[in-house]
Amino acid sequence: MKLDDFDYHLPERLIATRPAKPRSAARLLVARGDAIADAHVRDLPDFLRPGDRLVLNNTKVIPARLTGRRLRDSAQGLVEAKVEITLMEPVAGGGWRAMARPLRKLKQGERVVFSDRLSALVADRGAEDVVLDFDLTGADFDAALAEAGTMPLPPYIAALRAPDAQDDQDYQPVFARHSGAVAAPTASLHFDEPLLAALRAMGVAFTEVTLHVGAGTFLPVKVEDVTTHRMHAEWGEVTPQAAAEIAATRAAGGRIIPVGTTALRLIESAAQGGAIAPWQGETDIFIYPGYRFRVADGLMTNFHLPKSTLLMLVSALMGKGRIDRIYDHAVAGGYRFFSYGDASLLLPEA
Repeated sequence: MKLDDFDYHLPERLIATRPAKPRSAARLLVARGDAIADAHVRDLPDFLRPGDRLVLNNTKVIPARLTGRRLRDSAQGLVEAKVEITLMEPVAGGGWRAMARPLRKLKQGERVVFSDRLSALVADRGAEDVVLDFDLTGADFDAALAEAGTMPLPPYIAALRAPDAQDDQDYQPVFARHSGAVAAPTASLHFDEPLLAALRAMGVAFTEVTLHVGAGTFLPVKVEDVTTHRMHAEWGEVTPQAAAEIAATRAAGGRIIPVGTTALRLIESAAQGGAIAPWQGETDIFIYPGYRFRVADGLMTNFHLPKSTLLMLVSALMGKGRIDRIYDHAVAGGYRFFSYGDASLLLPEA
């Protein structure tokens, strides 16, 4: 498998920079086997069955994008310069690994001030990122970050517009509970309370898991042979209750349908022994064509970037030929793509 096998042409006009309102008004492409239908997310009850179980990622996006001032003593006195930071993941000892711009000008030992309450010391600088030690921890850090930070919109949206207060709501799932993600599990953004209530009323069950989505989800694949690509690691947890719920649904003949590739990758990580089991840790599972799914019977997901690992994942689930036809249909039909775009329901078996 070559990287170019997962390329497709997407007109820029189809890249969504704002979500549909209300959330469930987004369009939904439904692929069941070889059949493709056009609907809306609010129609999801029409395509699910009583006894199905949706797996939701309850991670909560933190305002991980920061603008600060570098402070360093020099022979000319105190030097100040602007720096842009995107938090990526916590590291041992309480620091945060982060992307920085400009990276090359940051020096170990420098202080970066983000607000009157929030500042950090550059503990380390590598070739691609830095480690920042913040002065605050726990709830104090969370409160200061909420004041100083903004939502970490994906690069393809940030290139078209700046984040604003509306993104604080739009880029957060309604069932988000556990802070730690620096990118949203975007399929979750389509759910609102009326849709959740309608699904419960028809007998669809829900299980929550947690995978803290990292900024590495946007990193491009740089190798031509995709099987040699190495995924970034992300922390996740499948609780004993979640594992038991999923196992019970499978035993009863119900379908397990993750909402988003993050939920799918997590439950497949928790089933590497052959069956779903409680699990906690970092996963770097890479799913591409040829993978044998152990838990997921389908997937609800947005439309993914060309040459991305997520496009490879949906190709593994549906088959490469089917995904090519699905994406051709979506482009021709004017579906909106990527994080704030429309959704698809992918069911390999009709």
